[in-house]
Amino acid sequence: MSARSFSIQRDINDNKLAVSFRVLMGLYAIIPICLLIKWVDGAYWGEYLLHHLPSSPTHYVLFQILFGTPHIVASAILLTSNREYLVFYRTKIFAMTAFIIVFFGIGSLFIPYKVLYIITACWTVYHVLKQQHGIGKAVCRLPPYAFYVLLWLSVAAGIFIYMGIFLKNSLEPEQAEWIRRIAAALSALLVAASIACQHKVGTTFGKFFMWANTLLIVSSFYLYTQQYYFLAILIPRLVHDATAYIFYVTHDYNKHYRQPRNWLYHAAARCNLHVFVVLPLLSFVLTFLLQAYGDELVNWITRTLFDTEIYKAITLGLLGYLALMHYYTEAFVWAAGSPLRQYIRFKL
Repeated sequence: MSARSFSIQRDINDNKLAVSFRVLMGLYAIIPICLLIKWVDGAYWGEYLLHHLPSSPTHYVLFQILFGTPHIVASAILLTSNREYLVFYRTKIFAMTAFIIVFFGIGSLFIPYKVLYIITACWTVYHVLKQQHGIGKAVCRLPPYAFYVLLWLSVAAGIFIYMGIFLKNSLEPEQAEWIRRIAAALSALLVAASIACQHKVGTTFGKFFMWANTLLIVSSFYLYTQQYYFLAILIPRLVHDATAYIFYVTHDYNKHYRQPRNWLYHAAARCNLHVFVVLPLLSFVLTFLLQAYGDELVNWITRTLFDTEIYKAITLGLLGYLALMHYYTEAFVWAAGSPLRQYIRFKL
């Protein structure tokens, strides 16, 4: 199906629900909350959290079920449950699937694990921050050069913070110190660039949004240097994931609230499930089942049939594939002119 044959023109009044920039801005409240938790922990709790929290929220299975994986599963459900989207993007999906199999599958036999890890880390950080800065672009109305300066400084700083946290056990002390210094320099440059760019933002709300994205990095850097790694990762993770869900639920509500338009929402209607809960409920349930039982089920099948086991076939293989595909597709499915974008409008 061509872009021309797939009409993406709709009356904006059909989109009953709108994405609120103020609600998206409200998600950044996690920044002062985490900083307050760090202060309370140091002042009153004897640094209990510092010594007992893991280095990443992903070390908690419950966190994985609530954040990270569910929105990745939700994005896959959104694309695959709407046949017209799957047909519209099939060439890109097939091409990316082939690339993932070749580069991350076959390539893992030749490319060192740490190299693949760093590539994935860079892609992850870029994906998270590109989403937030992309939304900020609509609010701040920065000139293109200013937008890209802030974006790439954020991404560069974020990558070094990410590596400083997740590779800390495999780094020499001197290497870890160099990563910290580079992250500090990039964070300082980001603050300086934000000061230089703020006069280009025409509204007070836009300035707040621009600084919220800057503080996303600065606060994570500060918590990283204080060794509150869990909180440093939690801040961008929560903001990113919750923002994504707001888009997904808004899309599905506007598309299906009048009448179900795919098999998933026809089934939900028969079960009397409200449009709001269908995608979140299904993605959370699937995440729990895949995380808790997926690997065990696959290994039971392969042991029974082939007398062998596959290492983390679901949690590393399937969910890894979905994550990489998510990073790729999210770069264009919400862009202007996309068939999904017709169901999204914005308001303050």
